[in-house]
Amino acid sequence: MFNEEQYFGEFGGRYVPEALSSALDELDRAYRRLKDDNEFKHELESELNDYVGRPSPLYLADNLTSNLSGSKIYLKLESHNHTGAHKINNAVGQALVARELGKNVLIAETGAGQHGLATATVAARFGMGCKVFMGEVDMKRQYPNVYLMRLLGADVIPVPHGTRTLKDAINATLKYWIENIEDCHYLLGSALGPHPYPAMVRDFQSVIGREVREQIMEKEGRLPDMLVACVGGGSNALGLFHPFMDQENIRMIGVEAGGRGDGPGEHATRIAVSQPKPGIAHGYLSYFLQDENGQLLPTHSVSAGLDYAGIGPEHAWLYKEGRTEYVSVRDHEAVEAYKVLAGSEGIIPALESSHAVAFALKEAPKHGGDHIMVVNISGRGDKDIFITAALTDKDNWKNFLKEEACDV
Repeated sequence: MFNEEQYFGEFGGRYVPEALSSALDELDRAYRRLKDDNEFKHELESELNDYVGRPSPLYLADNLTSNLSGSKIYLKLESHNHTGAHKINNAVGQALVARELGKNVLIAETGAGQHGLATATVAARFGMGCKVFMGEVDMKRQYPNVYLMRLLGADVIPVPHGTRTLKDAINATLKYWIENIEDCHYLLGSALGPHPYPAMVRDFQSVIGREVREQIMEKEGRLPDMLVACVGGGSNALGLFHPFMDQENIRMIGVEAGGRGDGPGEHATRIAVSQPKPGIAHGYLSYFLQDENGQLLPTHSVSAGLDYAGIGPEHAWLYKEGRTEYVSVRDHEAVEAYKVLAGSEGIIPALESSHAVAFALKEAPKHGGDHIMVVNISGRGDKDIFITAALTDKDNWKNFLKEEACDV
């Protein structure tokens, strides 16, 4: 049965085949019980501290702040986590829930590969099997993570259908789950999908914002004025934003992928457009890029993790309520921000995170030095070398690949 807790306003819900309803009910009951269980919370905290390496640093970007002559910019370095991104926070939490449910195989979808890597990692950590579905396009542009997932023992399954990116990987994972529901737990990687995933993933990622609240009070004696994070499905942004929802004076900015243009298939901007379109896909109601018949449109982003036609339902609700703001950043701006942060601070961000940095580069000079901005660096950029090297050092990169191919 549906109830109000399955929705954020009108968004969210559970629109799935009957075959999945019982599994989702079972997951919902288990999570509701475990999230208030002291033994579970203690084990989760221990894993996050001892295995993931939390708390992640909150770093004052002195050089960037000085160069921009505006906001004081802090970077929440989720890139320092084990596996190099925020995805591990949710993966550890869901793996513990799956173990409680008696599941012995974790299945997942992935775009940029960071969630797939995190899922493969926790599967190895807890002695579980692992299958990761990934679009063929994403497998090519994120090969380093494909290699690492396989090294960790995961079966990485290419998805050759449709756009061969994240939305098709989600479809393939849902299909496999229906067929293997007794043994498998679908470790969904973002704050979207059917209830209870959006709230559960957000809760596991909220460790980011809780830490920021403590860290910024220690460093500045007050809370920040602005929080900035990239938004694909939306988990790293909600993880940062949610613990600050009681502070109405703090601006929260979600940065979407503006891609290379405004036409269909050229971007992945769902909310930062003139008229967002609600629709139902992948088991939930939210804003999606879709045609007049409600079919999902193809998308594009230089960052595989933002290359998705939908956005998490809580983001849709927060936008409609006017609590959060959404902007978009073009591919070329994200690549430039990637280079700027590397050159000014010695920090190489993921291309997803570079979208948030690009917004900060434009926004910070508009404010005085008493303005505090926190930017979530949701992942590190080594996974993107097949993209960034080709864009920023093309000739040397091509020569390197040719030489390596000849030596094999």
